[in-house]
Amino acid sequence: MTLKIGRAAHGQPFMVMDVIAAANVQAAKSHQERTRVLRMEVGQPATGAPAGAIAAVKAALASGRPLGYTEALGLPSLRARIAQHYQDWYGLKVSPERIAVTTGASGAFPLAFLAAFDPGDRIALAAPYYPPYVNILIALGLTPVILETEAEGGFQPSLSALKRLDPLPEGLILASPANPTGAMLTPEEFSAIVAWCDAEKVRLLSDEIYHGISYGAPFTTAAATSPSAIVVNSFSKYFSMTGWRIGWMVLPEELVRPVEQLAQNFFISAPHISQIAAEAAFDCESELSLHIARYRRARALLLEALPRAGFRIPSSPDGAFYIYADIGARDEDSVRFCTRMLTEIGIAATPGVDFDQARGHRFVRFSYAGPEADMQEAAERLIRWG
Repeated sequence: MTLKIGRAAHGQPFMVMDVIAAANVQAAKSHQERTRVLRMEVGQPATGAPAGAIAAVKAALASGRPLGYTEALGLPSLRARIAQHYQDWYGLKVSPERIAVTTGASGAFPLAFLAAFDPGDRIALAAPYYPPYVNILIALGLTPVILETEAEGGFQPSLSALKRLDPLPEGLILASPANPTGAMLTPEEFSAIVAWCDAEKVRLLSDEIYHGISYGAPFTTAAATSPSAIVVNSFSKYFSMTGWRIGWMVLPEELVRPVEQLAQNFFISAPHISQIAAEAAFDCESELSLHIARYRRARALLLEALPRAGFRIPSSPDGAFYIYADIGARDEDSVRFCTRMLTEIGIAATPGVDFDQARGHRFVRFSYAGPEADMQEAAERLIRWG
């Protein structure tokens, strides 16, 4: 007898996780063959948590005080420190009461979607996009509205395209810098879209997890101009703390208690030890600035090397640590191409179909968050392979 399997269980995989598994298998083989696999498939900084965060964790463990459940919205001291971060970076006063500490940005998205929307609501987002946006929306009974974008516009949604939507969606997801492209909206474009959302009563979710990682282009937070926007951020990227699973939201006042109730039931709280590390990470700016310098060098290297290897870079990656490269001159199947690249030259990258099922077969996402020497070696392998 076959028992029922829930509808949400039939959703799409997050393909990059499958690529990680394949790269791990290849790495085991390559170890025997003395050929290292170079990891460019995942947005994971190679540097690890900053030294100050590690020191704070060691001190907490040595103190012998219990580490257990915290308040569902997080340690008051961490929420206050996150609020101070908005003053320091954006000159913006945010009440700590509006801060919700989460189990990474991944834990924030379902809380935000459930608190702000009902099953059947339509949520717009631009393609290419971070795959879990769509997969979580569908699992929760929401309807993604995919906006086709162009390279000339940085693969970002335009205000004119949003105005043509009929009917208007209940929500919009906006990411600047964006994954997988690294593209950024100008502050003027960003503010215009935020203002349109407020005027049209479209709930905005602003994914700001790559803030702090940009190469000259300025960034702004939706919290500065919209009282109704939900802002999602994380300690995984700029703060280099992926495995600690710690993030936060800045919430509209009317969503604070709904998110708190959901968090109480879904997660109880983010890990206490990770919250201690996160609070200390804010005092590690000098160390973290060195990471940005390293990303900048790797970015410059790949922007020069990839075209020599036969890849076209259709839009400027102004932030994050990704390059979304057109492989059309070499292959029309990004899954096949990435499989070949892994097995033939030991480079793991993510097929574009993970980010755009309609057009992603022509694209591959390269992450340059790995060790700088690996990025140099990857550039050389790709040029020789080309």
